[in-house]
Parts: sequence; C-alpha cells; structure tokens
Amino acid sequence: MSAVRMMFYSVLLFYVSLTASMMYQYFVKIVPTVYVKTDGEVVKTNQFSVTRHEKVANGLIGDQGLPGVFVLYELSPMMVKFTEKHRSLTHFLTGVCAIIGGVFTVAGLIDSLIYHSARAIQKKIELGKAS
Repeated sequence: MSAVRMMFYSVLLFYVSLTASMMYQYFVKIVPTVYVKTDGEVVKTNQFSVTRHEKVANGLIGDQGLPGVFVLYELSPMMVKFTEKHRSLTHFLTGVCAIIGGVFTVAGLIDSLIYHSARAIQKKIELGKAS
C-alpha cells in the first residue's frame, strides 16, 4: 500500500488549490496481480487506478457537499494473473504469414475498387454522360 499512499500524496500536493471550501474526491481501485515469469519466479503486486473529482463546496447550498479530501478505496475481489510463455518459431511464422495475407487481400480489394470505378467513369465519358 505504500505505492498507493505515495501516489495519493503526490496527487494531493500537485492539485492543492488556493480556493477555500473545495471538495476533493479520490476513487482508488486496487486489483491484486500475480506475475509468473518463465523461470518460475512469482511476483505478487497490485495494479491501481485513480479517478479524481473536485468541486467548490459552498456551505450555502446543501447538495454541494462538505469541504475536504475524501479517499474511497475499492478492492477488487478478483486477481489478475499474468503468465509469461515462449512462443515457438512456427507460431511466429504463422502470424507473419497471416499479416502478409491480410495486406494482400486489402490491397486486392482497393485495386479492384479503383479499377471498376475507373471503368465506370470511362464508360460514362465515352457515352457523353459525364457532367
């Protein structure tokens, strides 16, 4: 949690306002994460994201809230697990062939579109219907 605290304090210091009666809300979402490396090493850590809201908390109107800093933590009940795996050379070559095939397919479609459009325009010109 020290990383979360350090991040919170840096965000708080960065966004300190000179305006009185401000309401700062920080929503911190924490997701436990495990990294399993190819050599078998297991690293347990957390991922987190912060959403910040600030607004003027005028005491005259009741629906605007109280001035202050509010931090709401949301701990995820699910864990993310990343496992490193080495891919074989045949898997890499299959991916490269798929990319090359896709490029040729898209190029063929574009070429066909240009060819048929040019033919249609040429026919209109020959018939004198081009405006």
